[in-house]
Amino acid sequence: MQRDGVPSIAAIQTPATMQSLESRVRSPLAVIGLALLIACRGSSIDAPASTAPSASVEVVRQAAHPITGAASDYDPLLALVGDARFVLLGEQTHGTHEFYRERARITQRLITEKGFTAVAIEGDWPDAYRVNAYVRGLGSDATPEQALGSFTRFPQWMWRNEDVRDLVRWLRQHNDANPTERDVGFYGLDVYSLYPSIDEVLRYLGTTDAAAAARVRALYACFEPHRRDPQVYGASTRGGSSCERQARDALAELETRAATRPADPAQAEALFSALRNAHAVANAEAYFRTSYAGGMSSWNVRDQRMAEGVAALETHLTAANGRPAKIVVWSHNTHTGDARLTESGEAGELNIGQLMRERHGNGAVLVGFFTYTGTVFAASEWDEPGRVKNVRRALPESYSALFHATGIPNFVLPLRGGPATEELSQPRLERAIGVIYLPETERQSHYFTSQLGPRFDAATFFDVTRAVTPLP
Repeated sequence: MQRDGVPSIAAIQTPATMQSLESRVRSPLAVIGLALLIACRGSSIDAPASTAPSASVEVVRQAAHPITGAASDYDPLLALVGDARFVLLGEQTHGTHEFYRERARITQRLITEKGFTAVAIEGDWPDAYRVNAYVRGLGSDATPEQALGSFTRFPQWMWRNEDVRDLVRWLRQHNDANPTERDVGFYGLDVYSLYPSIDEVLRYLGTTDAAAAARVRALYACFEPHRRDPQVYGASTRGGSSCERQARDALAELETRAATRPADPAQAEALFSALRNAHAVANAEAYFRTSYAGGMSSWNVRDQRMAEGVAALETHLTAANGRPAKIVVWSHNTHTGDARLTESGEAGELNIGQLMRERHGNGAVLVGFFTYTGTVFAASEWDEPGRVKNVRRALPESYSALFHATGIPNFVLPLRGGPATEELSQPRLERAIGVIYLPETERQSHYFTSQLGPRFDAATFFDVTRAVTPLP
């Protein structure tokens, strides 16, 4: 299946199917994990139910709170959040308008009512940090559209769309209306930023320590032969040679500098960003290198490093603001929901949601977003232009079909300890559409078995959804 843009084989049943999927997706990044075949047979998460029993539908119907556009729509979710300091907001696709719009509504309430101080996204650090500078009134960009201008790598529409622009505009207005110490920032967690982060580390050191800049530039020179395409670097490591040591040594240089936090807030912020870029280089190196090792190692590297990014952000913001940081994370459902409650998790795959639960218990709230049908903005292959695609109606044995059967078009469903949790513990199919959507192989490409009730703390459902609108 495909998860958040790169295919997994968690739901692929035969080598023939695996070869068929591999032949359709040409990018090395897009075939990560295809060397490992995880068959559903033998899993303790049994085969999904073929239909939605009327009893299950009724339990969900009774527990669901309709979403109508009212200010009180998410009162049940805010009550469930309570004093939690981490809220992870998922999405079933990377290209659905309603998911972005409603995550923004929830995020705004978390900020204004619960004191959340940061939005951390499944995006790269330097691209998101440009937005952070804008929303905090620190950068040179004059508009939200300009601030989002660094999101140029495929898939551009994932963060360069009208809904994110509207959230960025709201964050700037919120920060402008409040004291600086109440600023809400915008940060990236992902691991793809190899060369942009190299450039940012060298830019920082070039303005603070010329000798250190020379040392780190010499280390990063290892990557230069592959600057045109990080995937080429990953392929080059199959012969046993890599830049892993150089990336770690450069990171150690920044970590030594960051061991003592500067007293000046601006200097502390600049050093923290440089440190996160050095981490991004090391993370990207590990990710691209393990992408060619087979199995699920690259997926686990990615989610472990993103979870570490949340922890680093928490530490930094707590020190900067003098109060415990509260962070809302935007990522795909496959990152957000606890991986242990999926067939892939049984085989050793982990994700941010699992790691956050293990570290923070009920202090981390995991929210999934689901749809039944509509349209989505997605590509057919990696690095191809995206377009609006029709989303097929969800398979009858899926959770989305069960939600559709309630007859409630849009709703939020509390799950933690609620009456629907046990009912939704029965294994069913969960759909995942990333930046690539292949409706012609819907079952093999986009479904996996999960136990949604305990996997999420709450679920939101929108029966018919439409594609995001990318910015020009």
